[in-house]
Amino acid sequence: MELLNIIEAYILNAAYSIYTAWGWFGVAVLITFENATGITPSEIILGLAGWMLIAEQQSPPAMILLGGLYAAIGSVTGSSIMYWISRLGGRPVVDRLARWVRIDAAHIDQAERQFQRWGTGLVLVGRVMPGIRTLINIPAGLARMPFFTFLSVSMVGSYIWCTLLIGAGYVLGSEWTLISAYLKLSLPYVLATGLLVLAVYFWFSRRPLPSKAVLFSVEND
Repeated sequence: MELLNIIEAYILNAAYSIYTAWGWFGVAVLITFENATGITPSEIILGLAGWMLIAEQQSPPAMILLGGLYAAIGSVTGSSIMYWISRLGGRPVVDRLARWVRIDAAHIDQAERQFQRWGTGLVLVGRVMPGIRTLINIPAGLARMPFFTFLSVSMVGSYIWCTLLIGAGYVLGSEWTLISAYLKLSLPYVLATGLLVLAVYFWFSRRPLPSKAVLFSVEND
């Protein structure tokens, strides 16, 4: 736990320096790294951005929406890197990278099984689920999910996630570090909501469409 606190403090100091020098471009860079490796916590990167780059500078609240777009672009960029590494390198390369960034292979196996079950819906919903949002890039690449589809659903989910965390940092102000605690408390509700959305998506995507004959009969009636 002490080591994690040290790492978190280091990330925080680095983010503060990067934001001072680069502003929102620095946010995009750090979020790219977070999505490609899963190392840097997004609540630190985005919560600090909401406070430091919007609240502290007294920017209008509408900047939350624009900041969410900058961060989402970085998020999708990082996700695409891991997607293509997984797609081109296959499981052997993924396993080597997982050891380097300390990702348990069992988590990857579980993500693969869930992707095979839920498909595109998991990529969309997984973007707003802590612990899943960075892992989902791997099974999407291994399964050779069409890249444009991956890019589209990742952008939508990432924009929602990034905007919410930046907004939370703006609202909490200097207390933005409470975001991590709030996320832990709300995690069961987030997971339950995500599963519900996936179930609805699965039902609609697998529901048989009415045949032309049925439609023709209805029109004649």
